[in-house]
Amino acid sequence: MKLITAVVKPFKLDDVREALSDIGIAGITVTEVKGFGRQKGHTELYRGAEYVVDFLPKAKIEAAVSDELLEQALEVITTAANTGKIGDGKIFVTNLEQVIRIRTGETGNEAI
Repeated sequence: MKLITAVVKPFKLDDVREALSDIGIAGITVTEVKGFGRQKGHTELYRGAEYVVDFLPKAKIEAAVSDELLEQALEVITTAANTGKIGDGKIFVTNLEQVIRIRTGETGNEAI
């Protein structure tokens, strides 16, 4: 089992959610986050004053997937979140040691 953490542009969130749903990934967790990478923020003009916006709004998507679905999930996230412009985001994959569904007590792949 793997935990996929994808940080994407907020307006791409629905596209990613639909793409994951289409391949059978039913559950995701979404968090509104702020951050920057190579993009390093940008400057904006507000009431005649210029200021730097260091942290840009992003959406962090977390999904637990079975090993069999991992490559397919990574492919659909990459395709759905891609705009071809700087700041499209990143995907991180980590190992999951154990998953437990609290309601039923199911563990492992059955709990996903």
